[in-house]
Amino acid sequence: MNLVHIYCDGACSGNPGPGGWAALLTIPDTSIKKAFTGGVHKTTNNRMELTAAIQGLKALKAPCKVELFSDSTYVCHTMSRNWKQNANRDLWQQLDEIAATHEVTWTWKPRNSTPELSECDRLAKEQVIKSNC
Repeated sequence: MNLVHIYCDGACSGNPGPGGWAALLTIPDTSIKKAFTGGVHKTTNNRMELTAAIQGLKALKAPCKVELFSDSTYVCHTMSRNWKQNANRDLWQQLDEIAATHEVTWTWKPRNSTPELSECDRLAKEQVIKSNC
C-alpha cells in the first residue's frame, strides 16, 4: 500500500460567504506533488475544510496509506477522536465513506506550520477570491 501525504485547507470570506478549498498530495521522499482546488459562491469555513479533505482523498486512484494534515481541529479531531458529526451531515457522510477505503491517519498541525499547509492556505484563499466574482 502506497504512502501518500495529503495537506488540506479551507477558507471562507464571511460565514457564510464565498469559499475555497485546496488539497495538496505528495509522495514522501519523491518530488511528486499535485494540487487540487475549488470554490463555492456561498458556503461556510467548516464546509470548505471538509471539502478539502474529501477532494484530497477522492483524488487517490487506489487504496493508500494516508497521512492527512490539516489545521482544522473540526476535521482532524472529529475523525480521530470520534467527535459528534452534528452539522454538515452530507459532507461527513462523504468523508466517512471515502476515508473507509484508505488507511488514514488524521494529523492536526497549526496553520502555516509546514510549507505544504502554507501553500494550501494560499491556494484556498485564491479560490475564495475567484468564487466571489
